[in-house]
Amino acid sequence: SQLRTVLSAIPDGLSGARDRALLLTGFSGGFRRSEIVNLNAEDLSFTADGLVITVKKSKTDQEGRGRTVGIPYGSTPGSCPVRALRRWLDQAGITKGPVFRAVGRWGRVGERRLSDQVVARIIKKHVAALGLDADQYAGHSLRSGLATSAAAAGKSERAIMDQTGHRSVTMVRKYIRSGSLFHDNAAAGLL
Repeated sequence: SQLRTVLSAIPDGLSGARDRALLLTGFSGGFRRSEIVNLNAEDLSFTADGLVITVKKSKTDQEGRGRTVGIPYGSTPGSCPVRALRRWLDQAGITKGPVFRAVGRWGRVGERRLSDQVVARIIKKHVAALGLDADQYAGHSLRSGLATSAAAAGKSERAIMDQTGHRSVTMVRKYIRSGSLFHDNAAAGLL
């Protein structure tokens, strides 16, 4: 998948560990940029089955009830969101407060959370490093990527909506459609 290709090109080091964790968590959780950056260490629970994340604030959750998202272990260590997030937290020494923070030039981890615009910049930076058109990727690419990949793998719309927090089938279908115009295309192979 494109995400695995992007992950393989991210350099090692502290900011690389953060970026891998951010991309994998954002993708596997189907999170909005704002949900990714608002995560705190206290919202995470590592279990034998994977990672349980409590999303306290969300665009579609005006009442502030929150939701719980389960992220299973990945099939390979290099693309496992649970291992990547644990590695980032351990290397950065984060035990409380914001999960995703700036990393200074000399490897110092900041105290404040990243902004949602920084998430988009991180995605674009790593995509551009591969020679891909960064303008085709944005902060919602992780969320739509999960919806599209899950649909292509035969996951139900209900399962996708449970993961992404979409409330309407219409919206989740827009995400799936925009990312899969050429997947299972009726015109493919006819000419």
